[in-house]
Amino acid sequence: MLIWTGFSLSIVALLYISRRSLWLAMTTAAVVLAAFTLSTSEMATVLARTFADPSVLLIAFVVGIIPLIGGALEESGEMDRLVANMRMGKRLFFAISPAMLGMLPMPGGVLLSAPLIERGGKGVPSGVKAAGNVWFRHAFLLVYPLGSSLIASSKIASIGLYQAILFLFPAFLLTVAIGYFIMLRQVGGRMDYEEKFSLSGLLVPLGIIIAAPVIDIVMKSTLHLTHPEIGTAVGVSVSLLLAMGIGRIRGRQFSAIAAKMRPWKYALIILAMFLFLNVFKLSGSPELLAGLNMPPVLLCIVIGFVLGMITGRIQAPIAIVVPIFVTAHGAISLPAFAVTYFAIYLGYVISPVHPCVSVSMEYFSISMSTFLRRMALPVAIATLADLVVALFVL
Repeated sequence: MLIWTGFSLSIVALLYISRRSLWLAMTTAAVVLAAFTLSTSEMATVLARTFADPSVLLIAFVVGIIPLIGGALEESGEMDRLVANMRMGKRLFFAISPAMLGMLPMPGGVLLSAPLIERGGKGVPSGVKAAGNVWFRHAFLLVYPLGSSLIASSKIASIGLYQAILFLFPAFLLTVAIGYFIMLRQVGGRMDYEEKFSLSGLLVPLGIIIAAPVIDIVMKSTLHLTHPEIGTAVGVSVSLLLAMGIGRIRGRQFSAIAAKMRPWKYALIILAMFLFLNVFKLSGSPELLAGLNMPPVLLCIVIGFVLGMITGRIQAPIAIVVPIFVTAHGAISLPAFAVTYFAIYLGYVISPVHPCVSVSMEYFSISMSTFLRRMALPVAIATLADLVVALFVL
């Protein structure tokens, strides 16, 4: 009874507080659950397991560095140069420009791509602009190796990051195809550019962005690393140094970027997430929930989607669904992880508590009902496809 009470109250705290702060929500949820289910010695074990784990600390470091790269590219104008030199049709621009900006997490980042969509979207309904901005901005979360949600989720599931990306790649292609051919079917024509094409304006910022995953892959494949996350940490550090060096960003500018991007917030999310995960595992909650004998499809697809939608997050639902699955069915396979992650992702992109959704609606002056009408068919098609695959792999 205490486990049920503690788990229920922790989920209520998680859902309520996550609207304001995810790291505070997960920390509070962990404390509430621990208070009902763990002894003092077990609490000490959890704290040591979380804050003395080099892998967790390295992931927190990586996730804290990534927004600084985005801030440096924004401050130096390199991101603007990148987008300005992507010469393509209007529909392709609608897809790629928010996707490129979405690769680097930054507070209010959806507002960076919104003006680009607005500039290239004369005659396009506002609902299409808002939906396209959200849909494509988050598409790379499925395969981008510097995405904090994917890094953390693969760690929770105890699977390789690049193996996870390989199995999520079909979902990424499906997401892009649905968005391009269904969501943007009313968008046509070519973009107008005032300046001449600059190859360096395209390649330099793109090189800064891809340096991190390239270094990560090379180090992991050629060196015997005590912790795989070391390669990722080196990669993002090099990308940040490149962004600062090429952008000629000095101490005072960097301090301003850090104040704006708040990298500590992202690092705290990782630490809080693993704190909750370790408390959750030790509390007996996974065994209790596994005892309900939920079919894997119900747990991974339906509950995963609902949790993604009501939390407006990916990490928190993964931290709940994966331990329950592992307890009930054993280690989660790569295909099972992929369909679970995709279901949570689809709930996340239409969540009314997802900040990018509300900000995009506000910018383009549309209602939630208008936004959901534009998102309904793409999300329904993607969810149905995910469900069909899940029936074979779960």
